[in-house]
Amino acid sequence: MDENEDDVTYTVVMNHEEQYSIWPAHRQIPAGWNSVGRTGPKTDCLAYIKEVWTDMRPLSLRKRMEQDEKEMANAPVFANQNGHNEGSVSNV
Repeated sequence: MDENEDDVTYTVVMNHEEQYSIWPAHRQIPAGWNSVGRTGPKTDCLAYIKEVWTDMRPLSLRKRMEQDEKEMANAPVFANQNGHNEGSVSNV
């Protein structure tokens, strides 16, 4: 067999942070990972991941950044003595 050939069937898995990986379908999926229902050759599984995993940031970071944006949008803006904008105030 050519070293570039891979006849293993893989399962696409995802963790609680919505990060993707592949795992040999004949092996038990490790704790913390769940099948997303896609199996096949390595190249097909990696192509699927490339298609669906468009934001590499972990879910917790995406949620925190979204919350920070909301807080900044709602923060008061103060003007200095010259009437220039001093920016937003945040509790972060």
